[in-house]
Amino acid sequence: MGNKGVFLDRGIVTTIVVLCLIPFLLQNSFHYEIAIMCMLNAVICIGLNMLVGYTGQISLGHGAFAGLGAYVAVVLSTTFEFDPVLSIIVSVIVLAALAFFISKPVLKLEGHYLAMATLAVGIIISIVLTNEDELTGGPDGMGVSEFHILGYVFENDIQWYILSAIFLVFSIWALQNVVNSPFGRILRCIRDSETAAKAIGADVPYYKTYVFVISVVIATIAGSLYSYYTGFISPEESGFMRSIELVVMIVFGGLGRIYGAVFGAIIITALPQFLTFLHDYEHMVFGAIIIFVMIFMPKGIVSLFDVLKVEKKEPKKDNT
Repeated sequence: MGNKGVFLDRGIVTTIVVLCLIPFLLQNSFHYEIAIMCMLNAVICIGLNMLVGYTGQISLGHGAFAGLGAYVAVVLSTTFEFDPVLSIIVSVIVLAALAFFISKPVLKLEGHYLAMATLAVGIIISIVLTNEDELTGGPDGMGVSEFHILGYVFENDIQWYILSAIFLVFSIWALQNVVNSPFGRILRCIRDSETAAKAIGADVPYYKTYVFVISVVIATIAGSLYSYYTGFISPEESGFMRSIELVVMIVFGGLGRIYGAVFGAIIITALPQFLTFLHDYEHMVFGAIIIFVMIFMPKGIVSLFDVLKVEKKEPKKDNT
């Protein structure tokens, strides 16, 4: 594909159609909550996949960034009575600045060292959110004020579903245009070989920082919206397991694949709900499914579509 931007391709159109049909299958608020959680997790994973899958920079701290961003927005709107949209904008600016300063020393590291550094940052954020109970409510969390845009209050599941669906479609569209641009090709070049990227004149530290900040901003917005939707936030949303869960989603779905992040987020978010009938064996079966997929589909669940596409293109055998 050339440098032309993507407006509406088959994938985006299919996504819009599916998102329009899903509400007909949702029967209660619990179903809507799962659907909205899937979409907002998918948005976070799209940003994380841009950093990990397309640029090759691991992060084990994105759950903490999403949680911290949500806390900044929630505290501003709930405690200090800021407008919710203004609160999210301020939290985006704060988290973007924080990500920028953290990225300078952290992104000089590679591999396991980078993973450990981002993990440490995430743990520090989680500890701060837990201990600053006057602002954050401590381990018990805090209630969240209602969300509204220009006076239009989001107070039912349908409204939140539409908002989350629009955010998801926009994120897919934006990432498709980024990865198909010269910027995206440089990111893939950095992932494959930083030495080669430097040889063609790419400012590698600049691109790494840029992508890291963008991925944190996306996580901040999605994390904030989820807190407003549930009406509650706690430090658990920024914990270590949350960051690991996000990485599992993009690896399970398919690293470096736009819809891999989407499918991974949807399956990992929704699958435990379908396994609840197994009671004590739920987590064991959930883990076994992930291990099975990783062994037989190392490129992620989205690689199934590649297999189907190849089979479709293969000419029919001549039996004469």
